[in-house]
Amino acid sequence: MRAKIILTTIAAACMSFSVMALSLNEAKSQGMVGETAAGYLGVIKGSSDVKKLVADINKKRKAKYQQLAKKNGISLSQVEKLAAEKTYKKTSSGHFIQVNGKWVKK
Repeated sequence: MRAKIILTTIAAACMSFSVMALSLNEAKSQGMVGETAAGYLGVIKGSSDVKKLVADINKKRKAKYQQLAKKNGISLSQVEKLAAEKTYKKTSSGHFIQVNGKWVKK
């Protein structure tokens, strides 16, 4: 039950990042970024704009993950692991995820 609440909150947080959804979706569709096993975005290839986008989103994700960890009395790494599982499931076919340190298309 607790994990479900955390996952729901993570999903809501990811939606709140949709302000940049168009840019993020473009970066994902063009294979510039992907989801890592740590619950964050990673840069596959791209310009400084892509790196800036990833850094900004990861900063927001980490802040939200820390908030969730504190609220639920669990570690940041536990939240990151749950977030990674959630984002892997939500990643669209053809977008990249990181598996064993390598980028692969889902």
